[in-house]
Amino acid sequence: MNKNNIIPIFVPHMGCPHDCIFCNQRKITNFQDVLNEKEIFDNIDKYLLYFKNKNIPVEIAFYGGSFTGLDEELMIKYLNIAKYYINLGKVSSIRLSTRPDYINKHILDILKIYNVKTIELGVQSLNDNVLRLNERGHGASCVYEASNLIKSYNITLGLQMMVGLYGDNFESCILTAYKIASLKPDFVRIYPTLTIKDTKLEQLFYSNKYIPMNMEDTIELCKYIYIIFDYYKIPIIRLGLQSSDNISENGDIIAGAYHPAFRELVESRIYREIFKYYINKFNIKENFNVTCANSEVSKVIGNKRENVVYLYRQHNLSLSTNIHFDDANILYLNGNRIDRYDFIDYYFAKKILRRINET
Repeated sequence: MNKNNIIPIFVPHMGCPHDCIFCNQRKITNFQDVLNEKEIFDNIDKYLLYFKNKNIPVEIAFYGGSFTGLDEELMIKYLNIAKYYINLGKVSSIRLSTRPDYINKHILDILKIYNVKTIELGVQSLNDNVLRLNERGHGASCVYEASNLIKSYNITLGLQMMVGLYGDNFESCILTAYKIASLKPDFVRIYPTLTIKDTKLEQLFYSNKYIPMNMEDTIELCKYIYIIFDYYKIPIIRLGLQSSDNISENGDIIAGAYHPAFRELVESRIYREIFKYYINKFNIKENFNVTCANSEVSKVIGNKRENVVYLYRQHNLSLSTNIHFDDANILYLNGNRIDRYDFIDYYFAKKILRRINET
């Protein structure tokens, strides 16, 4: 979705009013947290030299903390650094991440002056009880207000959600995804909840008050959530934690559904659902050939050949693959041409929407 070269500037935990129970970043003052300006300039210069394609727009991204929660003078200081490069014509825009309760007209007026084009809000859940239990410090209504305000400024809106939070369940997660889709963000990120060392969530885990969602259930849940956003044509720019994220997984994960290729696990599970549906519809026996785009082959086969094994054990079918050069959403199943979005429409209407209406 993002066609820009990104220069990340991490401001870990800066601007956050407190620790959410799943967060392990230290709460420290803005003075202690002030980033070294020379290091920021050096980092930006390094990235500008690194980018090979000079024709792709460059964007400076303030990640990690709640950027608009910083002391206003400090926030403007960082924005001015980015604006320096914008004025030179080396950078086209700015993006940042923040909390919904740190968005208002005054802040957006400032951000607009500095050419901020994208704002990501850490939503996590739209269930008030889940937000309260995880000590987010705001309710769901705040998310709606902030999202609508950002869109009124014609700023690109991204929303981040988490699955498997303390007090969350399958239905509340699906409902959060559905409500997020109703806000019509330009993109979303989805993160399974991980229990990290030195957090309140870790204490709840060891006292058996919090039971993390296992990998299988998390994949199943994210399958539904993925299809919701796919149905509404909302790009998922990240699904699952990556090693570059602010919360490090290097030895700090106590429990939770972490896998370096988590997105592919979910996409592979969706292909399994597609196969089950069309095997029955086309009455396919014995051999099952899937012709797909090259980018989809590994997802069709599945991690550790999961889908190959599943089709053989459950349907007595031997899976084989071929490659085509059509659109990636087109599949040929034993010669039958299908559009993946036809299945997404069917699954959303028959499986997901009904489940939401029953919640």
